Order: sequence, then C-alpha cells, then structure tokens
Amino acid sequence: MTLCMPAADPAIMARRLTIAAALRTMVPAANVITAEDALRAYDSDGLTAYRQLPMIVVLPETTAQVSAILRYCAGEGIRIVPRGAGTGLSGGALPLADAITLGLGKFNRILDIDLPNRAVRTQPGVTNLALTQAVQHHGFYYAPDPSSQIACTIGGNVAENSGGVHCLKYGVTSNNILGLEAVLMDGTVISIGGRHLDAGGYDLLGIMTGSEGLLAVITEVTVRILPKPTTARALLLGFPSNESAGACVSAVIAGGIIPAGMEMMDRPAIHAVENFVHAGYPLDVEAILIVELDGPPSEVDELIAKVESLAREAGACYCRVSATEVERLAFWSGRKNAFPAAGRISPDYYCMDGTIPRGALSKVLARIREMEARYGLGVANVFHAGDGNLHPLILYDANKPGELDRAEAFGSEILRLCVEVGGVLTGEHGVGVEKRDLMPSMFTETDLLQQQRVKCAFDPEGLLNPGKVFPTLHRCAELGRVHVHHGETRFAELPRF
Repeated sequence: MTLCMPAADPAIMARRLTIAAALRTMVPAANVITAEDALRAYDSDGLTAYRQLPMIVVLPETTAQVSAILRYCAGEGIRIVPRGAGTGLSGGALPLADAITLGLGKFNRILDIDLPNRAVRTQPGVTNLALTQAVQHHGFYYAPDPSSQIACTIGGNVAENSGGVHCLKYGVTSNNILGLEAVLMDGTVISIGGRHLDAGGYDLLGIMTGSEGLLAVITEVTVRILPKPTTARALLLGFPSNESAGACVSAVIAGGIIPAGMEMMDRPAIHAVENFVHAGYPLDVEAILIVELDGPPSEVDELIAKVESLAREAGACYCRVSATEVERLAFWSGRKNAFPAAGRISPDYYCMDGTIPRGALSKVLARIREMEARYGLGVANVFHAGDGNLHPLILYDANKPGELDRAEAFGSEILRLCVEVGGVLTGEHGVGVEKRDLMPSMFTETDLLQQQRVKCAFDPEGLLNPGKVFPTLHRCAELGRVHVHHGETRFAELPRF
C-alpha cells in the first residue's frame, strides 16, 4: 500500500482541521498529532508491507477522555482505528486516511496488585513483560509470554488473544484474564468480569477477547497471576528430520505429559538463531524441540526422564537437559529471538500464523517444502509445536519486483493448507487485513453474517476499525434482509461501508 498524506481536497482539509480542534478540547493539545513527520510513526503495525498515514492521531490519557472522543466521533460519523504498541503482525492497527488513530500508549500504569486474589488490574498500555516484573519478587508471574513480550502491550494481547511459548500448559490470553473495562463507540463505559474466576450471564469477556478492536476500546484489564513453579527445566532435543520431531511432539502429548512449553524450529531457523544469539543449538540436525517441564523437583525429574526416553524412541540424535537457570533461559532466548534472527538472513520476511492439529505437522511441513520450490522463496519454520500454532517465516526481498506478491501468495496457500488439514487461519496474530480475504475459506457466508451481527450489536454504524476481519461488510440496518433459505444464503444488494 502506498504511503500518502490524507487527501489535499480543501473541504477534506478543512474538516480535518475542525476535527483536530475538537479533539484538542478533550485531551491536551500536544496529544493531537497532525504533522506529517509525526504521523509517520503510526503508518503501520508489525505488518510493514502495508502502510498508510492516518488522518489524525490522538493520545488520550484517561477513560473519560476515550469516552469523550468516541462519543464525538459517533456523533460526527468519524471512523476510529484503535492502536496499542503497534507490534501486531496482521495489519489490525493499519490506519485509514480518513480515520482517527486512537493510540493507547499513555495508558501505561499498573493500577492495583491483589496478591490474595492473584489478580492485577492494569491499563492496556502496560507491556506484557512488565506484568511479570511487577509481581515476580512476590513469587508470581503472568503466564502468556509472546516472543514480543518486551514490547507488546496487554491491551493488544487481549485484542488478538495472544499466546506465547508457555500457552500449551497455561493457556492463551483468554485463559488468563478476569475482567475488562471498555468504551463502546457511543462513549458508554462498561465493565465486564472482575477479580473472580467466573461470572454469570453471557460470556462478554470471551466475545471481547480476540475482537481485534472491532467492538470497543479497552481501557483496563484485570489479569490472573500464577505462583512461580518451584522448578523449571528444559530439554534441547535434536532430530534428523522434521517428521521425527513431529512424531516426538505427538508421543509426548499421547503419553499424558503436558509440558509448560514445547517449541520447534527447522534447520534454517536453527542456523539463523544460533548465529544471532549463540544459544548452544546443535547445527547438524534438521529440527530441534525445546521442551520445558515445571513443578515440584521430583515430578520434573521424572518427566524429564520420560520425555528423553520418548524423544530417543522418536529418533532424537541430540539431547541436552538444562542444568542451571541460566542454561534454561539460554534455550528460550534463542526461540524468542527467532524473528529478529530471520532479519539477518533475508532483507525481508513475512511471518505467517496458522494453527493445525498436531498430527498434521509432518504433512504440512512437507507441503511447505514443495511450495518453496514452486514460489522460489525460502522459509524458516518456527512453531508452538505443542498447540500446533505455526509461524513460517517466508524470506523475500521487497526491492526485487514481484517477490512481495509471491510471498503473499505463498502465505495465503500455507493458511489455506492449515484449514484444509482441519486447522484455522490464525492462532494468535489475528485476521486484520492480512487474512481478511481468506475468511471464506474457513467460514460460510452464514457464519460471517452472524459474526457481523455481533459487531453490529456493539458498533451499529461500523465506525470501529472498519475494513478489518470481514471480507465483505454490510450495513447493520440491512443485515436482516440477508437470510438463509433451504441451506443457501441469499444476499440482497447491500452497499459497502
């Protein structure tokens, strides 16, 4: 997408000035950004292949300010794109030239630490890692740990339902949040959940988690914190083939063992990471697994022995068990730096995100290798192997004509393959604009219409983050004219937003 300033038409520019002036009555004047150079910092999220300057960026500091901004925009029919740290990889925070980007970077305080209830109430702009750092001296931590945890924010984690390397045992974001405060498009402030583990009524917390900024703007999050395990040790396992590594993953789960984390990397990823981090990975193997076990020392010792035995049976040719905490963290430092390491072996890379049944891992890897030859592009594969969440890194050079287009086509074929084998289009990065046009490969027209009806209940004018997730948008007032008859969905002629 071409980077450009909002249209220079005099009427549009006058409206832009009017909107900026109104916003400056709601937030400090310095928190309204209109200068082109300053707007460039917001022109994309982590999916940098797509860029667009926003019309205006506004940075509220309080829930009351967010409410006032949304109420004003609803009254004036102005579209809003919510944005956290901008680390998302699906274009979910991609600006629109005629929309306000609402940045939540100033919501960066932890509001309350409640150890008896094992809960932390935080603003959405606090980074994922900061939550653990705030409670670790009490012996607690926040379990979801995306690789970008040093930079990604808890509000963005909720919007995308992020996971991480330890989600196999401890769950993704939806399993670790207790409550939300959010502002609806009309300015109404709502509270969902609390510090308790469950609530009666409809599961609005579940609807809001993973909603990608289409339903409301999150202004507070209450998360669940866990006691730090007594012991944690990791195995670094090397295999002569991707198939044998995949077989080990299946054997461990089939054996009734649920590791805290189980990650896989193939040869290109191993070499890129080792040259970057020097984590001590073996370089003469085709795939590695990092398997972490945690709990009481005696239990961890027993599980380590069982996993090592299962790995040997699956064909492991390398096994190393962490002897110290420093060594365990070194194993993980390599995995968590896999994405930046890929930047050392290719000018650009396109990070995919699909999820498959664990048993389909070998088949999918083989098909990806076939695609590499067909598209003429390399791939470094990194997986949350335990839960089947794949992150193939497609290597390309955006300066070479046609390579970005081939990378996108390659990525789309991988995602369609994930659906074909019984998986889904996204595990944690969201749909955004990246996977929007692939949604019909997973959902029927009836499914998509019903999802849009949910959005309409929260945002009847379609002003929040429009153009994301849904390949075709219908006006909420017209959705009743779209109906199912004898198993077929019939559409009236409906205008797009």
